[in-house]
Amino acid sequence: MAYVQIEADERMEEGPERLQFQSFLDTDARAANQSSSASRGYTSDGLKNSSFWQLEYYQPYFDVDTKMVLRRCYTTLLPRSPNYLSAHLTPSADLYGPFWTLTTLIFALFVCSSLASSIASWLSNPTDASAAILEYDFGLLSTAVGLVYSYGIGVPVLLWLALRYLGVGEWSVVEAVAVWGYGQFVWIPVALLCVIPVPIVRWVLVGLAFLASGWFLVANVYPILATADAKPVRLIIILLAALHAAVALCFKVLFFSYYIIHEIGPKDPLSTEGTL
Repeated sequence: MAYVQIEADERMEEGPERLQFQSFLDTDARAANQSSSASRGYTSDGLKNSSFWQLEYYQPYFDVDTKMVLRRCYTTLLPRSPNYLSAHLTPSADLYGPFWTLTTLIFALFVCSSLASSIASWLSNPTDASAAILEYDFGLLSTAVGLVYSYGIGVPVLLWLALRYLGVGEWSVVEAVAVWGYGQFVWIPVALLCVIPVPIVRWVLVGLAFLASGWFLVANVYPILATADAKPVRLIIILLAALHAAVALCFKVLFFSYYIIHEIGPKDPLSTEGTL
């Protein structure tokens, strides 16, 4: 019988307490956000020692001011702006702006859709006083919550997971959510303008919002897909474009399909309605 001497691994001797969960968030971005938080008065030691499962761990991603969030919102409307990730999400991406952009869009769709419905009802029958009463359909609110959050948060997370599986790791999940969240900003003013009771105007507004937000997403996502070794990965952009078109159509059909109803054709002269 032979005996073989092996050297012990230091990591095995140190025990399981050295095992840690690896964060899926961008460590460079978090470090930049930590330095920003420290400049605002937060202690960097507390942020560094926070666990992945604690709220303090995510605090740097919500440490942004209103001016920065507004600038990141309106720059998504500039088609000739440079790369959004490197030019505007600096020093790092955040989650505060995308969350409130999506939440504001939800309430804008709900309130403006209810207002558009009431306006169409009143214009269809101006003599009916009850038609002028603003009524809320809270079913639309739940629909808006599911649709907007699923698309604005679920899609970028799933895309990031798919790209990680395919070996494309050029961005973090925070950057993916930030790009998608800020990219939906254009729908907020469009929702306000879709109160106008003219169908062709609504279709034009939805089409412009689809083109603006779609161009923004393609301009920022396709360079990430292009870094993949397998060229078929780039075809994912077609799937994302089709999904984006479907969401735009859902916005129009579900929330702004209210029309003014008039009597069709001339009034029947032989009609006895309203006579004794």
